[in-house]
Amino acid sequence: MNRVSVIIPTHNRAEVLPRALRSVFLQTTPVAEVIVVDDGSTDNTSTVVQRDFAEAVLIRQSNRGVSHARNRGIEQAKGEWLALLDSDDEWKPDKIEVQLRTLQDHPAGRICHTDEIWIRNGRRVNPMNKHRKAGGQIFRNCLPRCALSPSSVLFHRSLIDEFGNFDETLPVCEDYDFWLRVCAALPVIYVPEKLVVKYGGHEDQLSRAYRGMDRYRIFALEKLIQSGKLTATQARETLDEILKKIDIYLSGATRRQREAEVQLYKKKRAVYTTQLSSLVQQDPVNSTKVVEF
Repeated sequence: MNRVSVIIPTHNRAEVLPRALRSVFLQTTPVAEVIVVDDGSTDNTSTVVQRDFAEAVLIRQSNRGVSHARNRGIEQAKGEWLALLDSDDEWKPDKIEVQLRTLQDHPAGRICHTDEIWIRNGRRVNPMNKHRKAGGQIFRNCLPRCALSPSSVLFHRSLIDEFGNFDETLPVCEDYDFWLRVCAALPVIYVPEKLVVKYGGHEDQLSRAYRGMDRYRIFALEKLIQSGKLTATQARETLDEILKKIDIYLSGATRRQREAEVQLYKKKRAVYTTQLSSLVQQDPVNSTKVVEF
């Protein structure tokens, strides 16, 4: 049960990576292995790992993005349980201990996440209600935004076999895409203790590097609709969310006079409006019947 592999993808984070690694090696319940995937860093990230954290497994590769780095680490991991940690975050010392104990109390559980502390630009901030964490069947919670932080999650490696890897075509929102696939099928165990410290506000955050994040979320939702694995109720909720996000994206594209995108997303909106209307007519009440489009 306690064979946990930790995967830390990183790119040019030599200054903060040691904080993340120390938090792993100081866990009250030791993990089986720590895998750092250096995704084409041009600073001294690899040197820092080799010099100061010789116990860690270091994988070096050309810059392929966070999804590829995570997938590479998962592929190399030997543990039954997988824990992800972003290289700019850190864990509280008993994070893994508490999660493993919780999973022992829920033997059917395959994914567990925790509450977290947010630090923005060096100051602690309180998340808004819309960011509140939850457990159980949280698929609906996952639709508006990413409801699970990668750094807080511990999951059984069978999820990779069942739901696939992180989508390497997505430069951002890859975690949103993965958790949607998982949470459409499985309940999530939630530990309401703040066992992760998430740091934000720095210039190299991926969310700052890509404009129009909703277009990547729309892509993930489209994949989900096309998967043929959603119940009628889930499909209706997903189509509702796609249309909301398309309207938001269209507003921005129209304001910036990006005509090609405006026309593309208007077509998408027409298609999904028709699908939603058809689904409501066919199945006007909540249903667990699986539907395909």
